[in-house]
Amino acid sequence: MSYEGWILLTASLVGLSCGLIGVFLILRKMAMMADAISHTVLLGIVTAYLITRELSGMHMLIGAIIAGLLTAVLVQLLHSFGVQQDASIGVVFTTLFAIGVILIATKTGNVHLDVQHALMGEITFVPWNTMDVPLVGEMPQATFILLIVFAIVLIMILAFYKEWKITTFDAALAASLGIPVMLMHYVFMTLVSITTVASFDAVGAIMVVAMLITPAAAAYLWTDRLSVMLCLSALFGAMSAIGGYYIAVWIDTSISGSMAFATGILFLISFIGSPNHGFLARYIRPVTIQE
Repeated sequence: MSYEGWILLTASLVGLSCGLIGVFLILRKMAMMADAISHTVLLGIVTAYLITRELSGMHMLIGAIIAGLLTAVLVQLLHSFGVQQDASIGVVFTTLFAIGVILIATKTGNVHLDVQHALMGEITFVPWNTMDVPLVGEMPQATFILLIVFAIVLIMILAFYKEWKITTFDAALAASLGIPVMLMHYVFMTLVSITTVASFDAVGAIMVVAMLITPAAAAYLWTDRLSVMLCLSALFGAMSAIGGYYIAVWIDTSISGSMAFATGILFLISFIGSPNHGFLARYIRPVTIQE
């Protein structure tokens, strides 16, 4: 596959995985959790480096996943003590991210752990960091990891579709039916963390947040069916990745930034043109006069 092809495939996998996960974040009213986890994973990455003194390897992934899960646990803990959920997310997010930034500034010295790179990512470097995959051959490491993550997310959603649906729309009903609501919550947060971490290094925190939230929000405007919303959100994520790449090539700018911008364009189109909840539909739809 060509250099351009690997970039497009990697970004599309980010869009597909984040698009699927983002639907449940939107429906559970936890959109800001995506922003929180995409930033607090920095603390996990820095901590993993301070323990191992190595900048690559599975320990970095494990550290970031632990940081993501820690974020979810602390947010839930504060919420259980009566703090509003959005306030809990804000407190945990800013505190853990700030600790990560302070550790970079004071403990890592001249090691290349760059906050700017963490926020924006650099997907153009993805094709150069390759690995040998059995039966496939040489391929970028980030692409291989994202393929695995997408498979895990897809399998988990399909295998427990009814459970995700019930716990998302009516947690009390789910509990009365014997579904372990809190276990499902933490499994979901694990999926969010894994997806965020896998996408984080390649595309940066900004694009991760954009891909987790905006395609799902756009899909929400087009349909009221969960299955259709999942398909549309994944499609919008992939379309944003591909469209954003060509926008970046056209105007010679950041690829990740352009992909995030493309998600905004798709949302704007959905917001204006959606037949059910769109801006124009509200004015074109005839008004029913009650007698």
